[in-house]
Amino acid sequence: MIVRHLDKAISGHFAKYKEVLVVLGARQVGKTTIVKRIFPKAHYLIVDNEPIRSALEHYDPAVYLQLLSAASDYVVIDEIHRLSDPGRAAKIFFDQLPQYKLIITGSSAFNIKNKASESLAGRKIDYSLYPLSLSEYLVQSGLEEGLSLRPIEQLVSGEKPRSIFKKYDKGAILDNLLVYGLYPAMQTHPGDATYLTSLIDSVVFKDLVELSLLENRSAALSLLKLLAYQIGSLVNYAELGSGLGIGAKTVKRYIELFEQSFIIFTVRPYSLRKRDEITKMPKVYFYDVGLRNALINNFEPVKSRGDAGQLFENFVVAELWKYNCYGNFGYTFNYWRTKGGSEVDLVLSREGKKKIAVEIKSQAQRVNQAFLARYPEAKMAVVTKDNYWV
Repeated sequence: MIVRHLDKAISGHFAKYKEVLVVLGARQVGKTTIVKRIFPKAHYLIVDNEPIRSALEHYDPAVYLQLLSAASDYVVIDEIHRLSDPGRAAKIFFDQLPQYKLIITGSSAFNIKNKASESLAGRKIDYSLYPLSLSEYLVQSGLEEGLSLRPIEQLVSGEKPRSIFKKYDKGAILDNLLVYGLYPAMQTHPGDATYLTSLIDSVVFKDLVELSLLENRSAALSLLKLLAYQIGSLVNYAELGSGLGIGAKTVKRYIELFEQSFIIFTVRPYSLRKRDEITKMPKVYFYDVGLRNALINNFEPVKSRGDAGQLFENFVVAELWKYNCYGNFGYTFNYWRTKGGSEVDLVLSREGKKKIAVEIKSQAQRVNQAFLARYPEAKMAVVTKDNYWV
């Protein structure tokens, strides 16, 4: 059974809003699939189809009407970022064809192009779709009945995880996901390293190359590989640039493009400007550890890897990021580190709520109490392989 956390929000969008519904995400995460499942009778305008693309490029509401009929008032423009001015096309629908409810799917290129074209500000609501969460994976695999946001719900509530008997081997599933990740296609092609490797070109670089945003593709790929090797570590733009023979500003710009492409996300340091706290360098994580492993061509089992701890940390941070987004919890993600070496993997903060300091460990062990000594109003949680999903 295919089910996603965004199903309810997307299916109920037009009952609450008149704005354009925009589903954004990396290639192959299931954007078209979720829209077709929820709006099966909509008009589908596939921009990859040359006659459709040519008609949409007229930017003329009379021409657009010729593509449609009265059979449905929902219109889906799939891969709208392939238009020369996607924002303009969407704006015409919203302003001049209000009888139609517009749904858009697109990758990073839509937002990148939209910033340089007629703005859709105030006319759209974005929904970000990521690779599967563990909960989605378990439901789609028939191992659990309903979706859950329990990892972040437990952190927010302070509830102690309770061990519940499962009919499946949690440890074996987690170890497999730490190697091959959670792209939807891995459900039908489990353990397919070739598929993941092919994603590097089709997911990571296709839009950026088409938009001519990478003047040095080789350096960009090398940078992404370096980031893959140092997930969860501090990122120094100058050091990375020096090693690659490019400037720190180029490194920063490429990292921002990778973020906009839904490949990586950055976590900034938490600080109240205390003198010894690190305040500048971000950490980088991948939305999918399978894609990360493909970049460094390492599909060895977890038990024989030297980066198993890094993989688990990345997995947990990415999972919490997804649940925070899907559940609209509104927490900001940071890490905390002092120049003396004290650190916390993740600090979740939200106005009016207690800060939550999260330590991520493969196995239970003693936790550094330095953060609580400095921020006694916070609460501390430890996430391990044993208590992550119980």
